[in-house]
Amino acid sequence: MQSLRAAALLFVFVVVTLCLIPYQAAALRFERPRRKTFPQRYHRFLCRLFGIRIRVIGTSVQNQGVLMVVNHTSWLDILVLSAAARVSFVAKAEVQSWPFFSTLARLQETVFVDRVRRSQTGEARDHIRERLRAGDALVLFPEGTSSDGNKVLPFKSALMGAAEAELGIGAAGQMRHVPVQPVSVAYVGVHGIPMGREFRPLFAWYGDMELVPHLWEALKTGPIEVVVEFHNPLTVDSVGGRKALAALSEATIRRAQAQALAGLAPVPAPPVQAEAEAEPGVDLAEAVA
Repeated sequence: MQSLRAAALLFVFVVVTLCLIPYQAAALRFERPRRKTFPQRYHRFLCRLFGIRIRVIGTSVQNQGVLMVVNHTSWLDILVLSAAARVSFVAKAEVQSWPFFSTLARLQETVFVDRVRRSQTGEARDHIRERLRAGDALVLFPEGTSSDGNKVLPFKSALMGAAEAELGIGAAGQMRHVPVQPVSVAYVGVHGIPMGREFRPLFAWYGDMELVPHLWEALKTGPIEVVVEFHNPLTVDSVGGRKALAALSEATIRRAQAQALAGLAPVPAPPVQAEAEAEPGVDLAEAVA
């Protein structure tokens, strides 16, 4: 039955995605406003399809340029974060060579960064800066790789160079730097019970795990619960530089993830509207159940 369920989910995912690719591609081609909002609706559908229940704590920065720094556990992070907020991602350049998934990444306006060729670093930084100035919310995984979901790896401050981007002169006559919002993601439950260390590798994608077999096993395992917490935004000015910003973001996310895994995550405020299209900061469990 588990294999049958996984096969059915995978079939629906592929068919629906192939049908919707031209829709989003046209929105990008003709710069329609829906190119920013459609990915969130699509990923909310996928979370509902795969049985991913998301509890959102805090409020995501939207409608202005923001760099979200997030701990990285799995390919599921993409679905979860995209369902919780309107975002694009900063990804390693090799993602461009992945069949099918590279297409999905481009359709979400992903910024690809070559971390090996230093000659490309400046170009990527400038591209990220322009996207932030244009008001985009970009997600960066400053660990540089994914973990086993039980802990947060050290942040690499060099990857957070975009945090020093200047957005122009503010109302007070001072230069404004891009806001950086720490976001913690914790996989806390499976089939309605707490997810222990023995189950988390079924969803955490790290090391030399192959993507497709891991995807298959995750679909076979069943519904999961995830806690996403949006923390207060920071800037390089407010904390004293890029390295201090990376250290504070890492500490904030590590503490929040540990609390969520221990079942101590804060309870979000009750919804302010009954529609499934919940606002940021509202528990999305019903929206993506």
